[in-house]
Amino acid sequence: MKNKIKNIFLTLQKQDPQPKTELEYPNNFCLLIAIILSAQATDKMVNKATKELFKIADSPIKMLDLGLNNLKKYINIIGLFNSKANNIIKLCEILINNEDCEIPKDFDKLIKLPGVGRKTAAVFLNCAFNLPIIGVDTHIFRVANRLGIIKAKNVLEAEKQVNEKIPAKFKIHAHHWLILHGRYVCKARKPDCNNCRITNFCNTYLQNNVSKNKIPK
Repeated sequence: MKNKIKNIFLTLQKQDPQPKTELEYPNNFCLLIAIILSAQATDKMVNKATKELFKIADSPIKMLDLGLNNLKKYINIIGLFNSKANNIIKLCEILINNEDCEIPKDFDKLIKLPGVGRKTAAVFLNCAFNLPIIGVDTHIFRVANRLGIIKAKNVLEAEKQVNEKIPAKFKIHAHHWLILHGRYVCKARKPDCNNCRITNFCNTYLQNNVSKNKIPK
C-alpha cells in the first residue's frame, strides 16, 4: 500500500509539480473569505463574485464597513449566500475585536470562527502557510476512496486516514493534486479513465475491468 500511494503521488507530481488553488485572492484574509464562499459552490463562481468585492473589501475592517446587505449584493450569485454573508460579518467582528485583524494560524482557533469548518481551516492553513495538512471535500473524499488510499464512510474518517496515510513529503500539495484530479478527471458521474494517468493504481478501475474480463492497461 505504501508503494502504491507513493507511486500515485509521484505520478501526480510529475504531471503538475506545483499545484495551486484556483481561487483568486490578494491576501490571506481574502483567501479565507473565498474558501468560506466556495462551500457548495465552484471556484469559478466564487472568483466571479469576489473579483469586484475584494477591490473594495480586502480586510476585516473594510468588509465590516461594507455591511451585510452590500456584501450580499456582491455574493448573491453563490449558493447559501445569506448564511455565508452573516458568517463573514461575524467573523470580521471577531477578528477586529479579538485578534487585531489577524487570522489565527492555529487550527483549533480557526474552526471556532463563524463559517470556518474543518475543511476550510485545513485548506486555509495549507494554502496560506504551506502547512502539510489535507482538508477533505467531496472531490478528495471520492477520489481517495476510489483509488483505495482510504476506506472511509464519512468526512471525519477520510480526514484522519488521508493525513495518516499520505507521506509527509507529498502533504503540502496532496490536497490540490486530489481535488484537481477529482474536478477534471475522476469526476463524480463520468470519470474520464481514458485520460487518467493513475488507473494502474486505482482500485475502482482495476476492479471494474477485472469484472468485465478486461486486462487493465
